[in-house]
Amino acid sequence: MSNEYMDLSKNNQSSVTSNQHSNFITDMKALVKSGVLIANALPVFAGFWLAIHFTGVSFFDHWGSFLLVMAGSTLVMAGALILNNWYDSDIDTVMDRTRHRPTVTGNFSLKAVLRMGIGATLAGFILLLFTTWEAVLYTFIGWFTYVVLYTMWSKRRYTLNTVIGSISGAVTPMIGWAAIDSAIHIVPLTLFLLLFIWQIPHTFAIAVRKFDEYKAAGVKMLPVVHGIDMTKRQMVVYVAALLPLPFLLPALGPLFMVIVTILNAGWLVLSFRGLFTGEHKKWAYWNFLYSANYLTIVFFLAIIVTLPAFH
Repeated sequence: MSNEYMDLSKNNQSSVTSNQHSNFITDMKALVKSGVLIANALPVFAGFWLAIHFTGVSFFDHWGSFLLVMAGSTLVMAGALILNNWYDSDIDTVMDRTRHRPTVTGNFSLKAVLRMGIGATLAGFILLLFTTWEAVLYTFIGWFTYVVLYTMWSKRRYTLNTVIGSISGAVTPMIGWAAIDSAIHIVPLTLFLLLFIWQIPHTFAIAVRKFDEYKAAGVKMLPVVHGIDMTKRQMVVYVAALLPLPFLLPALGPLFMVIVTILNAGWLVLSFRGLFTGEHKKWAYWNFLYSANYLTIVFFLAIIVTLPAFH
């Protein structure tokens, strides 16, 4: 009996430990917004890869810079996202989509979250100091825009918070490129513009889907303040603004230009349909899915068409 009891006790302890580890990982993923973090890391990688391609240098001669810029920028972005969770803990309790975050559940104290956010940010910038000043500059612009101008200043005050916040994600390809060469180049600048424009209708789609939650939390999103119909009209305008961008990137080849143009046209049609439907949330859901996949396809495609096999 005693041996059976000991075995049962060990199994229970093992199960509790496993659950604790699982819960910690889940909390950390929520704290750094893992999906958002990955979506921002991809353009950094793409920017670095494209800089290698267009400058004609060897990747193997710059693998150290690659590791530093990827690790450094990811840590800074994680720090910014953690600080966003720390600052928004009050409104996160109101919104269903954010109630699972450890700042709401109490699994992490706000002091601990603040320390993690600052620590990740500082660690990231220390690593980036071993790359180039330009990479550090673009990373700082992204961090400052997201944490200070978006999270702390405009999010609860102005509908322009979406436009302001879009700058932070748009600098990501320039960070990767700047680790190799100056990002004052048509390719990273166009990718900056593409990301900047893309984020606005993408965020509008989220805001329409979660209209009731944003309204309850008092967040000044466009559909909450000026209505869903105006938001739909603005989405059409922003998606239409993406149409000329592939033609600024002939250096990426005709395949890239054709596919991205088709993607832009498809998104424009989907956005335009919103003007004639009353099923706002269903329409916004499909726009959200389309825009999320759009970003992944565009940046993976930019990497693929510059692989040696394509030249």
